[in-house]
Amino acid sequence: MQTRPRRYHHGDLRAALLTRAEETLAEKGPGALSLRELARDLGVSHAAPSRHFKDKQALLDALALAGFERLLATLTASQDTAGESFADRLGALARTYVGFATANAELLDLMFAVKHDPEASEALVKASQSMGGLAAELITDAQRRGEVREGPLEAIAIPIFSTLNGFARLAVSVTLPSATLDRDLEHVIAHTLRGCAPDAPAPR
Repeated sequence: MQTRPRRYHHGDLRAALLTRAEETLAEKGPGALSLRELARDLGVSHAAPSRHFKDKQALLDALALAGFERLLATLTASQDTAGESFADRLGALARTYVGFATANAELLDLMFAVKHDPEASEALVKASQSMGGLAAELITDAQRRGEVREGPLEAIAIPIFSTLNGFARLAVSVTLPSATLDRDLEHVIAHTLRGCAPDAPAPR
């Protein structure tokens, strides 16, 4: 049985609106989001949300930005506790990304949809590109160590992200059985590592 959202009494209304908006997004999808309904859920006047978000699109932009910031913080934390090797760091990155995607499917869809909007804010675009910076650092460091084959960064990073994002989409859509999801992800990580491995020396 669902409980009614707690009514808002004091404190940071903007944060409360974003929290309730993310809950609604997860429960009902973006079409159900409404500043008026959020105000009703929180027990504030219908005009109160407009002090923080001029319209629904502004609310969606803020949700997407918060999502990217949270994802980056989570991915960065995974690297702080991973081992030194590329295999350890890539594995930690992959498990964390897939975990975030499966736990926040609707939010992730919104994040990638909003970032491509021509009117996306500079802050949102910058936040969406931060993941690329993290991946670039991971790959270039591994290339210096000789753990990853030489070549342009994009030629390695794009296949890695495409593979992980594709797996995450399959996991979210329940195409993959949940009972074997962790094992399947380990197979994907192993396959990706083989694709990144340095080329074998030519025989003499």
